[in-house]
Amino acid sequence: MILSELIPFLKSIEAVPKRGLSQNFLIDPNILQKIVALAQVAPGEQVLEIGPGPGALTAALLDAGAKVWAVETDEVFARHLHRLQNGRLQIYLEDFLKFPMHVLPPKIKVVANLPYHITTPILEKLFAHSFSSIVIMVQKEVAERMQAKPGTKELGSLTLFVQFYSQISASFDVPAGCFYPKPKVDSTVIRLDAKTAPTTAPFHLIRPAFQHRRKMLAGILPYAKEKVKQALLDIGIRPDARPEMLSLDQWIQLTEKLR
Repeated sequence: MILSELIPFLKSIEAVPKRGLSQNFLIDPNILQKIVALAQVAPGEQVLEIGPGPGALTAALLDAGAKVWAVETDEVFARHLHRLQNGRLQIYLEDFLKFPMHVLPPKIKVVANLPYHITTPILEKLFAHSFSSIVIMVQKEVAERMQAKPGTKELGSLTLFVQFYSQISASFDVPAGCFYPKPKVDSTVIRLDAKTAPTTAPFHLIRPAFQHRRKMLAGILPYAKEKVKQALLDIGIRPDARPEMLSLDQWIQLTEKLR
């Protein structure tokens, strides 16, 4: 929907964007088409959409031939999504964080403009389910953290968590002016492709380490300092390294050395 269509629609259903649900609606049809193209949605594919709101992206996904599983927590918007029903739309009035993922088919595609205030919990839930790809709109700063390189201040536990479960393949930025109401931040659409997760999970070390990211790892991790320093040297990292200096592979190697 463009703005001249969205405003009358919201009035007709007596709805207003709810700040507490991060409801900022896309009003640029070109961005909608770019999202569908990035997701490479083909006729007959199963797609999960989280928080469809007025249904602009839902309509674009249906137009591409997808079967859409739409999970919406706002009762008004969920009710009015039925106007798009064409036999390929399954609507759930549900808080996504409480949604029973077992009802979804395996290797589903995810395409969504996420509620920014719960991006990380949503990703945690998605990564625990079988998916083929995830194309999501997130706050630009969050996308930068997802794609951060070792040695940069942006790298954190979110970076390593996303890279553990997925391969980031593409992204594009979306200015704040493409939404109504206009948010205070710019956004990014990012594609995450499923991958086989490593057998060694380093998160029991990563999480506490990044709570003290300004300190050296040897003084943070729950092992003798000399043992940590030697393990870092063994994997080719200087012994005074701080958390953001290690890549995901190096965190995995460090975990195995300290085991």
